[in-house]
Amino acid sequence: MARLCPLFSGSSGNCYYIGSRSEGVLIDAGASCRRIEGVLRLCGIDPHAVQAILVTHEHSDHVSGIRVLAKKYDLPVYATPGTLDAIAPQVGDAELIDISTGAELAGMTVRPFPTSHDCAQPVGYQIDTADQRKFCLATDLGYLSQTVKEHLLGCDMVVLESNHDLDMLRNGPYAPPLKRRILSSHGHLSNAACAGVLPGLAQSGVRRFLLAHLSDTNNTPQLAASASVSTLTQAGYVRDVDYWLDTAPVENAQGRVIIF
Repeated sequence: MARLCPLFSGSSGNCYYIGSRSEGVLIDAGASCRRIEGVLRLCGIDPHAVQAILVTHEHSDHVSGIRVLAKKYDLPVYATPGTLDAIAPQVGDAELIDISTGAELAGMTVRPFPTSHDCAQPVGYQIDTADQRKFCLATDLGYLSQTVKEHLLGCDMVVLESNHDLDMLRNGPYAPPLKRRILSSHGHLSNAACAGVLPGLAQSGVRRFLLAHLSDTNNTPQLAASASVSTLTQAGYVRDVDYWLDTAPVENAQGRVIIF
């Protein structure tokens, strides 16, 4: 059965395992090799099950562990040409492969799609698993483009950014330029923006939502979940009856595995 292991999520590091117990891929590797190995094992996944690393973009909270991880397990690294150019100096001798036209990895079909963020050539990923389940991850979004929405529709499992509470960000400690960056069309998705798209996704058949990349400073898991649940409730959907929703942990110290 398809399983998602949210290993790390947030400004301090991002990494997800998607696949089966015996083989799968990592999306991003923004924590140390040792920490990624440890949380994989907590989730019941042998690190040797990882067949490749998919990179969404080159920011350090998504790529800091790639050099050691790729070398230790001889893993190819897939990303767009712009991202590959940006990460090449950081990843040592890892095999770098263009993902632009998709790939077949660990018995799964991987399709990238463009996202809006302040980096070279960022993408999200839609994946058809070996048991014909459809998964989609879209984080680090300045806004929800029509392309992103189209890839989210009808999936069995969606990981979607819910980065900040607008009031917390506006009234918080960040300097004005950083606040403007986060709020821009190349920044991060707010709780309200994330919540606003969920009823349409639920109508398309999505029944599992994982809210991701929550800010430690400008958000809480309770605020993120409350915004999304409130919007879905107003649209007539009942939590744990019509849909499942949770927030991704900063570090999955409990070894949570989501089977879908």
